[in-house]
Amino acid sequence: MHDVARVAEVSIKTVSNVVNDYPHVRPDTRQRVLDAITQLGYRPNLSARGLRSGRTGVIGLAVPALRENYFAELADAVIRAAERRGVGVMVEQTGGRREAELLAASGGRRRLMDGILFSPTILGQADVDALAVDFPMVLLGERIFGGPTDHVTMHNVSSARAAVEHLLGIGRRRVALLGAGLDAGDEAGSATLRLRGYRRALEAAGIALSPELVRPTEHWDRATGAAATRRLIDDGVAFDAVFALNDTLGLGALRALGEAGIRVPDDVALIGFDNIDEARYSVPSMSSIDTGRDRIAEMAVDLLLERIHEKGERRPPRTLTPDFRVVGRESTGFADGG
Repeated sequence: MHDVARVAEVSIKTVSNVVNDYPHVRPDTRQRVLDAITQLGYRPNLSARGLRSGRTGVIGLAVPALRENYFAELADAVIRAAERRGVGVMVEQTGGRREAELLAASGGRRRLMDGILFSPTILGQADVDALAVDFPMVLLGERIFGGPTDHVTMHNVSSARAAVEHLLGIGRRRVALLGAGLDAGDEAGSATLRLRGYRRALEAAGIALSPELVRPTEHWDRATGAAATRRLIDDGVAFDAVFALNDTLGLGALRALGEAGIRVPDDVALIGFDNIDEARYSVPSMSSIDTGRDRIAEMAVDLLLERIHEKGERRPPRTLTPDFRVVGRESTGFADGG
């Protein structure tokens, strides 16, 4: 630590503040210290630091499944954000199982980490009391709102509306939706919120919603996206665009459309949601909604570290939502938008 302080031209106390991720360090000073740490290969003794501070220097991330592209890329973004702040990440999969989510929410591995980022898919609004815990937690996603923890979410309704408006803007009028049914009952779920955005876009354009165009799926993966699209074709339903509620559904839809000889975007335009890396490399490349995954990770890690280092009176819970953008690619007739 003395060597880091000498190279960065700061005090040992400042190095300690950066290593422990105290928030009140000037950005340029923090960067000098981090550069010196990298240059010297300095590794804090986490065991000793934990004994002194009662902290481990590790945060948790609980997600449903790393095999799902979005959560794998979210985990990568969280790990990179934490690493820049000198913190490690322990990732656990809940597998979309209620008991596993309740264990994560209760801090079942509390002794191994200083706080947790938690992304549930089974727990819902009725389980809000499960988040009333005595350790730092930041909620991710759309399952529970108005809870006792900080929350980083996304603009599901307005971004879904923007996706459909993107399709309407290129002249499409029969927009199929993959991933939700009209009777979706979970008020806070992603499917319900994105369906609401779909409805609002159609209403604003004066287009009546056609129930036969709305196709629920049991899962949000390639297989169900392909199967739902094949049923849409086999049913003889006329459609000139598809809005898939996530990108893996969209990738399955691209496969089914290609098998049926339907050209994308000439015959049917398609847009997904989440802007996973794979969307750039499908053929054609797939338009999508970028919900700000990297910003979600940055915001969530910062909120959690603030709670971990919080002293004195606890601030009320905060909800943060990063901006989104429509990424136009070949599947809606645009050059690759990145």
